[in-house]
Amino acid sequence: MVAPLLQLGGVALAFGGAPLLDDIDLTVSEGERLCVVGRNGSGKSTLLKIAAGLVEPDRGERFLQPGATLRYLPQEPDLSGAPTTRAYVEAGLGPADDPFAASLLLERLGLTGEEKPAMLSGGEARRAAIARVLAPSPDILLLDEPTNHLDLATIEWLEEELKIRRAALVLISHDRRFLSNLSQSTLWLDRGKARRIDRGFASFEAWRDEVLVEEQREVHKLDRKLAAEADWLRYGVTARRKRNVRRLEALLQLRQARREHRGPAGAVAMTLANATRSGSLVIEAKGLGKSFGDKDVVRDFSLRVARGDRIGIVGPNGSGKTTLLNMLTGAITADEGSVKLAANLEIARLDQLRAELDPDTRLADALTGGGSDAIMVGGMARHVIGYLQDFLFTPEQARTPLHALSGGERGRLMLARAFAKPSNVLVLDEPTNDLDLETLDVLQDRLGEYEGVVLLVSHDRDFLDRVVSAVIAPEGQGRWAEYAGGYTDMLAQRGEGFSLEEPSRRGAPKPNVAGPKEWPRRSTRRRLTFNETHALATLPGKIAALEHQVAGLRAKLEDPDLYAEDRSGFEAAAKALAAAQAELAGAETQWLELEILREEIAES
Repeated sequence: MVAPLLQLGGVALAFGGAPLLDDIDLTVSEGERLCVVGRNGSGKSTLLKIAAGLVEPDRGERFLQPGATLRYLPQEPDLSGAPTTRAYVEAGLGPADDPFAASLLLERLGLTGEEKPAMLSGGEARRAAIARVLAPSPDILLLDEPTNHLDLATIEWLEEELKIRRAALVLISHDRRFLSNLSQSTLWLDRGKARRIDRGFASFEAWRDEVLVEEQREVHKLDRKLAAEADWLRYGVTARRKRNVRRLEALLQLRQARREHRGPAGAVAMTLANATRSGSLVIEAKGLGKSFGDKDVVRDFSLRVARGDRIGIVGPNGSGKTTLLNMLTGAITADEGSVKLAANLEIARLDQLRAELDPDTRLADALTGGGSDAIMVGGMARHVIGYLQDFLFTPEQARTPLHALSGGERGRLMLARAFAKPSNVLVLDEPTNDLDLETLDVLQDRLGEYEGVVLLVSHDRDFLDRVVSAVIAPEGQGRWAEYAGGYTDMLAQRGEGFSLEEPSRRGAPKPNVAGPKEWPRRSTRRRLTFNETHALATLPGKIAALEHQVAGLRAKLEDPDLYAEDRSGFEAAAKALAAAQAELAGAETQWLELEILREEIAES
């Protein structure tokens, strides 16, 4: 049996009260693709840090196969110590790794390598971090929320890149589509324990629901048995008590088991406060245009939004999604065209960057504004503790400063703030960031019940398919188009997705061409993959080394005295020659096929 590349045995870790991780086992074999799922706060990120060797558990063992290489992508990568993105990526290479891989990956991800880390956006920093962990081609990849801050083009590129790599993969993500397309087995962290199934995420949710239903049956049986035994204790114990000692001990054990049982975390009880209904036509935009310098962000865009519409806005980072959203809601003024908003509009917003949150503010004060224990929800006063509990915060967290909250907790807080305000237009800019799958389910249900308009910017393909009735996507040069249906429907109508932007095109001035312009669709031409490009660059050197090795082995075997003096050495050399010749033939064939493919692509 082949030894696993990575193994955790009996890992346990506690912070204060109940254990975060209790007797967790994790095995990662060569080429395995495992997703780790669970509620926010269940210990997923901590488990990955233990697997990466960055956190020491209270007890348990970690084994990494000698010689195996491992790379870990944290939720919030730190690029502060590097002068440029290229230096940051190359710092993750091993002594035998090829620096060419770092440069090529940066280019594929739309970075030049000369960017200063302090000037990067969240998406650019995430791209650099992905290049850093992929460049060494490690044996094991540990990825914690790799799609956060990435646009759709980069998510789909990363998905395809991970599919063709041979590395074992341990993945945490809130992106259902990403998990379903990549995972082959699932580890579920729940109340400190781990359950594993040898099926991908696509099968997980149905299995999880069956497990929880069966658990409820067992708890119900336990409660019935406790009631029966308690009745016996009150009325059935006779004077001959010694005969009942074992039964009494069993009853005490049952009571202890019931006290220690930890039920599953409850669902978020979020409610949307509806304001007075607006007119049937909520937003009417005609000929909108917006430019920054010589770059057209929006050009000649018109849209009618009726009450009840759910509209998603998608596109690469920097394409102008938030700008278009702000123009449609009147937050910024268009350079050209007009926007007419219905009377009595009440707009609630969820900010993508969580910019409104002061990190030193206490959780309760972030909702009430301070100086009060009450919050107005839908025009009615509610105690802030009760409202916080609706969003799965404990009473003890009310005085917690915001900088101590996890990403998922900050996401739930922003939802609590936005949903407390009565509204008939809900503007959500990346609402799914850091939310666990169960909270996403509840959010999806509440948006389905909402009577007003939902305007949604998101890179979560599954969430878009579940929520929106129309999608607005960029067509290039500031042009935008509306497509009926969800994200998958948009792809079917459009005929293509979004391609990664080449670094040479970023910020390039537009050509000054007189006369009417045509707006070409992006090319879907086949391009060499990262592995193909790298093979083309390295195969000639490999072929030369193999030719040298074959020549040396042939010279050795030509010695007429070798067989008589060292028969085993002769047999070993003959075996090595056959292997080297086979490897050389394979390398030459691969190089020839790739060179033909490169020429075909260049000519197409």
